Amino acid sequence: MTATDTRIDLSAIKERQRWTWASGDYSAIGARIVLMAERLVESAGLRAGDAVLDVATGTGNAAIAAARCGCEVTGVDYVEALLERGRERAAAEGLSITFAEGDAEQLPYADDSFDAVLSCVGVMFTPDHEQAAAELVRVCRPGGTMALANWTPSGFVGAMFRTVAAHVPPPAGLRPPGLWGTREHLEQLFGNAVSDLTLTGREFVFRFRSPTEFVEVFRSYYGPVRKAFDALDGSGRDRLSVDLAALADRHDREAGPSIAMPAEYVEAIAVVR
Repeated sequence: MTATDTRIDLSAIKERQRWTWASGDYSAIGARIVLMAERLVESAGLRAGDAVLDVATGTGNAAIAAARCGCEVTGVDYVEALLERGRERAAAEGLSITFAEGDAEQLPYADDSFDAVLSCVGVMFTPDHEQAAAELVRVCRPGGTMALANWTPSGFVGAMFRTVAAHVPPPAGLRPPGLWGTREHLEQLFGNAVSDLTLTGREFVFRFRSPTEFVEVFRSYYGPVRKAFDALDGSGRDRLSVDLAALADRHDREAGPSIAMPAEYVEAIAVVR
């Protein structure tokens, strides 16, 4: 599909997503991928004093990285529990960040409000890709920077999403988030609204003591995986556990017993027209 199917009840999907991300404890996963946000902020070339918006901030990885650069930062997300954890982290570091509840597809800010707009594996999960992309552009001033980090469909995380979907299919017609990790899709989404779109392939390595620990951590803390397990009966949960552990084994690049799975993602940096 080249566009979101209008027959999909996007509001219902969004509410389901909100409930999904609020389950578990995403901060336990977000803490592992802080390096991705640090890299993204460095690539964005932010300047002290810039007004920066971190969209779908989660527990604030990119917002906190930008605040460390002396930027005036706002982090927005539609899950209040994640925002509260972000506030706790910012307070612990003595950083001044505004965390606000809001929908990435209907950002509560005026046009041209920010010098830079970021999202680190966040906005890619919105159900209406075109609307979310339009909002990123709308709130960024002309000449400002848009910087995104998105998992690719061909990497480890993309494969994990497909593994989960094979057991618990997503709503029919909903496009996979991994499309945001491809040049073709980003060019379709942003078109002439941006210039100098640069994509850089990067890799984050997930490390666990064993494939079993990997499954247990994501089952316990990562909302989409947790809710997939909750939707299955006992035998279904066993099969999903086996398939996820096998996925980790296939991607492992480290001699046992610990495992290290490189996860491909893309940094997309552009100038808003």
